[in-house]
Amino acid sequence: MEEDAARGTGEGCGEGCGEGCGEGCGEGCGEGCGEGCGEGSAAPGGLVVCAALRLEARALRRGLAAAPVAVVGYRARRPPPASGGVLAVVGCGGALDERLRPGDVLVADEVRGPGPPRRCHRPDALAGAIAAALAREIVRARPGAGPGVVVGPLLTSPNVVDGAERARLAAQGARGVDMETAVLAAAAPGRRLAAVRVIVDGPRHPLWRPGTAVRGVAALRVLARLGPALERWAAAPDGP
Repeated sequence: MEEDAARGTGEGCGEGCGEGCGEGCGEGCGEGCGEGCGEGSAAPGGLVVCAALRLEARALRRGLAAAPVAVVGYRARRPPPASGGVLAVVGCGGALDERLRPGDVLVADEVRGPGPPRRCHRPDALAGAIAAALAREIVRARPGAGPGVVVGPLLTSPNVVDGAERARLAAQGARGVDMETAVLAAAAPGRRLAAVRVIVDGPRHPLWRPGTAVRGVAALRVLARLGPALERWAAAPDGP
């Protein structure tokens, strides 16, 4: 389970986030688990949301009115649903940019992975919708403070990234890291793509620290507030 714990901090919220998940939750849910793992049908606007872990999916469903959430598993071990023209990969992730804090939201304008970079659809509009939604919610203990919402490149890595490797990748211009988005994007080449990651760890908040689980729980609270912004963005007249 050590790898699942790493997935839950550097690249998403996994075991130990206080969601009561049992052994194997980092794998996503199995067939017939009742967690909405199946393809489902796209929401108005064609939106389908993918999350790596069940606890990320549960958080996202709290804010979504109609869009289905597919659990694709750690490192995207299952392909994205075939339905829907808009694929949004949403969950927790790690920061490469030292200016990003835990709880901040990275909206990708480009997804980088083993293959050619993939441009995301209308990232500035999505970031604006998320910022407006979060501004109406109290998501941090400090009065007047809330998550920052930034736009920038997201890197998908096959491995947990920390330490010197994090600095090396940051020097190449990526602002955040996950372990799924580029894999899912490659499996859906003809669809509009969005990628959103709530930051759990970063250069100033290393992966293997006691506070990681607390930051993971806070990130899940932010995820639960993203649904309305995602659905408004997907259904906008000038959108998909």
